[in-house]
Order: sequence, then structure tokens, then C-alpha cells
Amino acid sequence: MSHGRSTFRSALPLRALLLAGAVALGALAPVPSAFAQEGIAIPAPKLDEAGDATATAVFAGGCFWGVQGVFQHTKGVKNAVSGYAGGDAKMAKYEMVGSGLTGHAEAVKITYDPKAVSYGKLMQVYFSVAHDPTELNRQGPDLGTQYRSTIFPQDGEQAKLAKAYIDQLDAAKLYDAKIETTVEPDRTFYPAEAYHQDYLTLNPNQPYIVYNDLPKIENLKKLFPDLYRDDPALVSEAAIGQ
Repeated sequence: MSHGRSTFRSALPLRALLLAGAVALGALAPVPSAFAQEGIAIPAPKLDEAGDATATAVFAGGCFWGVQGVFQHTKGVKNAVSGYAGGDAKMAKYEMVGSGLTGHAEAVKITYDPKAVSYGKLMQVYFSVAHDPTELNRQGPDLGTQYRSTIFPQDGEQAKLAKAYIDQLDAAKLYDAKIETTVEPDRTFYPAEAYHQDYLTLNPNQPYIVYNDLPKIENLKKLFPDLYRDDPALVSEAAIGQ
């Protein structure tokens, strides 16, 4: 099924509709979480990798709209696609993943130039502004294993670096709680439906985006001025095969 841009706004996911309704009724205060408001300044990984060829990384950290938006505004990122990882192909659909029973997490596949931004730098952004790694099977208002904090390494070296960085950050006790991020190798990434792509950029006034995700972009700009770029790297429908 094709989701053209002309039908984008009529196909808003349930979480967006529920949040908008709650705000309209005054049932939800329009205040982001403390983590979203401030982010956290953390050191770069002690272990990193260098490379010349274009590489990919896959991170999950709650709703993929905000995670995608953060990395689309990160220099060196060529493409950032929202999707699903951790389960099988036939169930990699928004309505099924939303049940929390498919094994998937909402994730973002990042294609990047390692000469401009390293895998370690991407992880530093991920752990400091893209999401709260101390929340277990949730992010902010979103609950369930599909919103878990997970790194899906694309090879053995990424798995080694991810585990080492988690250990480094936990040992430094920079967060108020233990890091809950898991490392799940050998998982296939499946692009999400077209109406999920570039969602933050296309819907900057949507309440969910305003309260939960736009502060992440501001934190990227504040904490990583050398990595921040104003113009996001947007996704074309050809890039996600739809």
C-alpha cells in the first residue's frame, strides 16, 4: 500500500491522536520530560572506530519520530530511516508492532560518513539527547517493549564498541539510574511506512512532537554545536522502497 504525501495527515498514528486529544482536554500538561528538556552532557567513548566507506548504524530509543529527527540534524549523516528491528519481516508493520508482542522495537537506520562522524560520536548523541537510556521498555509517554532502548550492531566491531560504551557510562554513574540499553546483534531492519518518515520535520506543530521531540533537536544544537546542522537529511520514498 502506498502512503503518498497527500494522505499523510489523514493517516496520523494513534499515539498522535491520543496525545492531541489529551492536550485539548487539559488532561496532559504540555511539559516535556526532564531528560527531553535538558539532555545530558556525557563523555565520548574511549573506544571508537575509524573508517572511509559509508557505514550504517541502527538505534532504538522510543518513538522513532524523535530519534530520526535528531540524526537527520546530525552532520555526517546521509540518511536516517524510521523502521522496525528485532522481529521478523511479516510482522514489521506499525499496527502489529504497536501490540508489543512482535519482538520489534521502533528503530532508526542511519547511513553515515565515518570521515565526518564516527560510530562513537553517533552513540554519544544517542545516549545524551536522542532518548533516555535509563527507562526500561518505555520512553516518556510511550510504554512497551517496542519502545525499548536498544542498539542493533551491524557487525561484531559495533557490538564490541556499544557494550564497551555502556560499561563506560554505567561506571561513570552519569545518570540517576542504571542504563537499560540492550545490544541485540544479528537483527534485520525493516523500513516503516512512508507516513512515518520525516515526521518531525513535516509536523513541527503536532503536540507529541512539540512536547517530546523538538527539545531533543535543541539539545543537539546546544550540546553538540559542531555536529548540528539546520537542514535535515530528509528521506525519499525511493530510499525506503515504497
